Amino acid sequence: MELVNTHCHSRLCGHGEGEVLEYARAASDAGLSTLAFTEHYPLSEAFDPDRYLSVPADLMGRYHADVARAAAAHPAMEVLLGVELDYLGALEDRSFAPGSFDRYAIVLGSVHFIDGWAFDDPAQRGRWLEPGAPDAIWRRYGELWCDAASDASLPYTVMSHPDLAKKFGYYPSFDLGPLYRQMAEAAASAGRMVEVNTSGSYYACGEMFPAPALLREFCRAGVPATVGTDAHVPCNVARDIRQGYRALYEAGYRVVTVPTSTGDRRSITIE
Repeated sequence: MELVNTHCHSRLCGHGEGEVLEYARAASDAGLSTLAFTEHYPLSEAFDPDRYLSVPADLMGRYHADVARAAAAHPAMEVLLGVELDYLGALEDRSFAPGSFDRYAIVLGSVHFIDGWAFDDPAQRGRWLEPGAPDAIWRRYGELWCDAASDASLPYTVMSHPDLAKKFGYYPSFDLGPLYRQMAEAAASAGRMVEVNTSGSYYACGEMFPAPALLREFCRAGVPATVGTDAHVPCNVARDIRQGYRALYEAGYRVVTVPTSTGDRRSITIE
């Protein structure tokens, strides 16, 4: 069965390690048929003053060239050029010209910021410990995520790690079922895909993104799903892909959906 990874990074973002070619080589050695590079699209200095969270704008040309070289070096594997684009809501301070994202085969939509706060950054974790914080944070995260997923004017191909708010293992006191249904309907309304992100198993939450119950809601709503490892080091480029397929199957999916370089989608039957 084909193995694909539609989410990975390199050292070009401040918190990754390894060169693009190292990831491509590791993916080829692992037998992957598709590898999408999805570097963090540049953030402004206001959001990323230390050039740690995203690729600096002056390195994007190098990123594009590195992915092209990786594709040329591994013609048997489809190497996709993509980006991960943060949703900043009303605080968006970047200007995107028409066609800004046309070169990318995949644009991951991410919510890493809640009203300017990087809620999944270990260095900014303290706010989670404030009285009543998990309830308020989860509610606001859900609002922003649904806003991002449902806005068809945004260039997102796939909504990545849909329940990232669970990363540190903090959960709200309320039932997440209604929020899960809202998230699924939001993604379906704009024709989005979602990913099973295998990296979640290695955080405090101890399970992939999204949770099984949320993945079942996506399946029920007819939202196509893919699999990404969110690798930030080359050795993780193929980590737990088969387990990701199994999570999809257990949620009711029978195919993995994969973006292509032509902007189409193809399906792999889960065996």
